[in-house]
Amino acid sequence: MAFESVGQISVAGKLTANAPLAPLVWFKSGGTAQWLFEPKDTADLCAFLEQLAPDVPVMALGLGSNLIVRDGGVPGVVVRLGKAFARVEALDATTLNCGGGASGILVSSTARDHGIAGMEFLRSIPGTVGGFVRMNGGAYGREVKDILIDCDVVIRSGEIATLPLSELGYTYRHSDLVDGCIVVAARFCGEPGDPAAIQAEMDRISASREASQPLRSKTGGSTFKNPDGGKAWELVDKAGCRGLTLGGAQVSEKHTNFLINTGDATSTQIEALGEEVRRRVREQSGVSLEWEIKRVGLSAPAQTKDDE
Repeated sequence: MAFESVGQISVAGKLTANAPLAPLVWFKSGGTAQWLFEPKDTADLCAFLEQLAPDVPVMALGLGSNLIVRDGGVPGVVVRLGKAFARVEALDATTLNCGGGASGILVSSTARDHGIAGMEFLRSIPGTVGGFVRMNGGAYGREVKDILIDCDVVIRSGEIATLPLSELGYTYRHSDLVDGCIVVAARFCGEPGDPAAIQAEMDRISASREASQPLRSKTGGSTFKNPDGGKAWELVDKAGCRGLTLGGAQVSEKHTNFLINTGDATSTQIEALGEEVRRRVREQSGVSLEWEIKRVGLSAPAQTKDDE
């Protein structure tokens, strides 16, 4: 099946060709998705992937909070889980069943409402369950691996599987989930807690983030992984990169492990600034920072003299 034949697949949800992705990601930059699929439910997603030619690439998109979509766009199909996947419900006194499209704020708030402690850190992760299960998201001393029981994934062939924590191969900001599979649900387990105390901890986390991170800017969250025994932001700062700019992209003055779009930055500029920061840190400290932000899609075609 040719890529253009994707549109011939019958879906219950919404399938859009050449869909702009910039409005859907935090950086507000980048190109289009060749196809954007917003499934009605898990059955719709499974049926679509089953009919999709095996050579068509598939990528899941959550809130786009930790993502650079390159200016040349994303080939194949981008799957965005909407409201149907954003439900969170309590299974018992300490366990939540969460849809892959549910935000960290919704999960932590639902946990609070049911007196479940241990999930407050999710308040500070600006993404969805699907994203932070895939990357073992974490903050304030906790990670997804500390609370995950298992997750439901739809694999590229359209089959659905339930994977326990032990099969995810979690390490720092990494899992063994293969490309093309989509996390549609997960079960998290906490411990009994007092809703007032849980709210107080969530408030503390929220205030700490507000004070230290450029949350009101167009950003992509933490840019680089913390190296063993160190802090990425300290290395970036020591390399003299605080406030460094490239076109409309800037290293945040407030938190140097954040890149921001000051207005009209292209994804090319944002990624190039990140690479320049990596170069300067490597030159100054000998440490090669690893990207934490996921970079997807194709680079924009190089301009020729005739284009300028």
